[in-house]
Amino acid sequence: MKPVIVVHGGAGRIFKEREQGCRTGVVRAALQGYSVLKQGGSALDAVEEAVRSMEDDPHFNAGCGSVLNEKGEVEMDAIIMDGKNLASGAVSAVKCIENPIKLARLVMEKTKHMLLTDHGAHLFAQAMGVPETPGEKLITQRSLERWKKNLEPDSNPEEFQKDLGTVGAVAIDSEGNVACATSTGGLSNKLVGRVGDTACIGSGGYADNCSGATSTTGHGESIMKVVLARLILYHMEQGMSPEMAADTALDYMKTRVGGLGGVIVVSNSGEWAARFSTKQMSWATVKDDELHYGIYAGERHTKSVDEALASGSEGF
Repeated sequence: MKPVIVVHGGAGRIFKEREQGCRTGVVRAALQGYSVLKQGGSALDAVEEAVRSMEDDPHFNAGCGSVLNEKGEVEMDAIIMDGKNLASGAVSAVKCIENPIKLARLVMEKTKHMLLTDHGAHLFAQAMGVPETPGEKLITQRSLERWKKNLEPDSNPEEFQKDLGTVGAVAIDSEGNVACATSTGGLSNKLVGRVGDTACIGSGGYADNCSGATSTTGHGESIMKVVLARLILYHMEQGMSPEMAADTALDYMKTRVGGLGGVIVVSNSGEWAARFSTKQMSWATVKDDELHYGIYAGERHTKSVDEALASGSEGF
C-alpha cells in the first residue's frame, strides 16, 4: 500500500494576513507526517506528528494559539483513533499542556478509557509525566485581542467564530492501516467547560480500516448533531467516493441544521478528499511523493516532495 496523509488547519474564514502562515503550517505538517510514513511508520504515528506540528504553530486554534473561553483561559480538546482495532483516546477541556494530541494518545494506550476531561485529564497527565506549561504561555496576542473584543457590550462573538482553525490529520500507512487525529481550542469566549465535536468519537474524527478515516472542522455543535465523521464513512460504505461522501454529508449538515464546516478523508484504498462548505479551509496532502495544498475552493497547488522540502517555508 502506498502511504497517504491529508491534513487540515481549520475551516472558516482565513484573514488575508494569516493565509501565508496557514498554508505554510499545513504543508509543514503534511510533510512531517509523510516522512514518518515513508520511513515505515504507522498511520497513527503520522497523524499524531502532523497534529503536534500544528498545535505548536500559533497560526492555528490548537495547542499554542488556542482561543480563550469566557474567563480568558485556554481549554483544549483532542482525539486520536486507530482504524485497525477502533481503539481511540480523547481529552476535553484540558489546560496547561502544549500538546493535547499526545495526551489523547496516552489515554488510548495507557488506560481502559476513551475520554478523560478537565481535572481528571490533568491528574492523568501528571501521572504520565507530561510537562505542565503555564496557561499564559499558550495564549497568543491574537487570541487575547479577540477575547477582549468579544467582551465589549456591542460585540458579536459569532462573527469571530468563522475564523475557527481546528487542526486535523488522516493517513493510511504501507500496511493499509488508517488513523485520524483532531485537536482544537474550541470556540472563542465559550462557556467554561464547553466541549465541542473534536473530542467526541464519530463527530470530530473516526477511523476504521473497513472504510477509511476522516477528521472534521467547523461549527462543533452542528457537527455533533449529524455525527459528521461517522456519517461520511457510512456514505463510503454505501459505495460513494471520499469526495462525494464528504460533499453529501456537508450538504446534509448545512440543510438539516444550518451548520458549515470542512473535512479531510482518506479511504482504505488510498483515495483522499479535502472538502468544505465554509469560505476557506487550509489543507495539504502528500501521495506518491507529490504534495497538493490549498485554501480556497477549487485552489490546488502541486509540487514534488523534494521540491517542497528544498523550497522551505517561503515557497507556499
